[in-house]
Amino acid sequence: MPLSPFSCVLWDVDGAIADATPGIFPRLREVFVQFGLPEPDQAILHRWVGPPMYESFQELAGLSPEKASEALTAYRALAARDGYAASVDVYPGVPDVIRAVAAAGIPQSTASTKPENQVRAILEHNELLDLFTAVSGARAGEIGRSDSKKEVIGWALERLAAAGADISRPVLIGDRHHDVEGAAEFGIPVIFDEWGFGDPSEGDAAAYRVADASSLRAILLPEQAS
Repeated sequence: MPLSPFSCVLWDVDGAIADATPGIFPRLREVFVQFGLPEPDQAILHRWVGPPMYESFQELAGLSPEKASEALTAYRALAARDGYAASVDVYPGVPDVIRAVAAAGIPQSTASTKPENQVRAILEHNELLDLFTAVSGARAGEIGRSDSKKEVIGWALERLAAAGADISRPVLIGDRHHDVEGAAEFGIPVIFDEWGFGDPSEGDAAAYRVADASSLRAILLPEQAS
């Protein structure tokens, strides 16, 4: 019996591995002031975490595509100023799960719509980068502003396969409906984590639902849990 039912593991980043809101929310407020937008409603700020921010500036802030592009440029300049790994907390127990999966010889990749350079910075800062066979995030610059979850999942699979990984039985860990819907395009089951930013209903179509890292580890590595 294999150690895991999955041949490779894909990770969303914001809301699955890391909580970047201590940095994201203050930067968003700065951008809102720059663009003369009203103070963002505290109750819906969590909706900004996960989806492509270019999309959110249009859907949540009501900006035109052109203004959304300008706002995203301003936001990313602030992120570069502050440091991509600054004000980012890693969720309790998640690094241990990543280490255990790597130790079991199961290839891992990120699949995040966060810019790839920011994903790398967060993983490297937390000494997790070397545990990933591949890293997949949104492309740098204007070309990557509307990169979708489907696209970054596809790139993750391509990069894993190019590295010699078995991608026949993948699984994705995420916290938003974008993760569930993007994975469905490839027939990939999703483990919906409840410590992230999604409303519980966003995980209704997920294959699994977990409340903490130990429950996640039991699904990924059931042989170790038994």
